[in-house]
Amino acid sequence: MSAVSRHAVSVTGRPEAPPMLFVHGFGCDQHMWRHVAPAFEENRRVVLMDLMGAGASDLSAYDEQRYGTLEGYADDITQVVRDLDLRDVVLVGHSVAAMLVAMTAVAEPGRVAGLVMVAPSPRYVDAPGYTGGFAEEDIDELLDSLASNYLGWSSAMAPAIMGNADRPELGAELTESFCRMDPEVARRFADATFRSDHRDLLPQVDVPTLVLQCTDDVIAPVAVGEYVVQHLPQGSLVMLEATGHCPNLSAPDATGRAIADFVGDLDAVTA
Repeated sequence: MSAVSRHAVSVTGRPEAPPMLFVHGFGCDQHMWRHVAPAFEENRRVVLMDLMGAGASDLSAYDEQRYGTLEGYADDITQVVRDLDLRDVVLVGHSVAAMLVAMTAVAEPGRVAGLVMVAPSPRYVDAPGYTGGFAEEDIDELLDSLASNYLGWSSAMAPAIMGNADRPELGAELTESFCRMDPEVARRFADATFRSDHRDLLPQVDVPTLVLQCTDDVIAPVAVGEYVVQHLPQGSLVMLEATGHCPNLSAPDATGRAIADFVGDLDAVTA
């Protein structure tokens, strides 16, 4: 089975136009881009995919060893780019997928025109000289809770991750999305995500990169976004008028405008 079929890839927009590939974060699927991606269909070829274990992806292709690290997920994205023969593509990744698309940019530098990293984090655990937002014991507790009661963990964590407590419907949507994921697959993906350290990847990402940062993000604090931009050769930071970790749902208009401005600047350079 091709990567396109395996990851339920959908393609809309103008077939001959430069492509954009949107990749969702943990516990989500391509549906989470429904308020952002359609705005680009008039001038772009818009590609959406489901990461393994999410949405309509083919779970029969799941392999514990392959998906025990983030590299397995990143390789899937790279394979979709190759199978569709995407060139001059802008890769848009949310949360953990921000680092996944960065891996693809390093693997296929000749195909990638730019990156948009929405609420990225190269390392979630604090380290000397680095603020990731979590202590090691915080991550241990989080993963233990997830492993022992995934549905309960989802009900508690998803609203906190979403933020925007005054809009409970957003937290409810993220909770429902989390709960659709196979608990064992989710556990391994969370372990691979929260124990990862890809800070050394950032200097290798030598394409224009937009980092979108929210305030009051319990997963990726502002200090993390600032660190990412400082270590990217061609990074720029935009602070969105948004709170929480999922601006593609909570502030889609602001998110879409920031991405559109970035894409427009790329077009101006290549024109």
